[in-house]
Amino acid sequence: MQASVAIQVLPAVENDDELIRVVDEVIDYIKSTGLNYYVGPFETTIEGESYDQLMDIVKECQHVAIKAGAPKVSAYIKVVYEPEGEILTIDKKVTKHHKQ
Repeated sequence: MQASVAIQVLPAVENDDELIRVVDEVIDYIKSTGLNYYVGPFETTIEGESYDQLMDIVKECQHVAIKAGAPKVSAYIKVVYEPEGEILTIDKKVTKHHKQ
């Protein structure tokens, strides 16, 4: 892996149920990309070989939230990019901390 992004999508909606519904649609979109991802309680991390592909996914996450009914959406993004090497993967970072 040469890149990863963590995205927290925050749709401006009326209540928690609607927030969960919209975020679930964004996560369904991320799943549909076929890339490795990890859903956490605050953000979803996505790994890929192409920085540009990940940036396109980040952009589309905003569109998905709006199409799902959010009148406005904010997002917080973290990016790790190493074009000539390997990044630490999701598995290397968190697997040992989860119950088996």
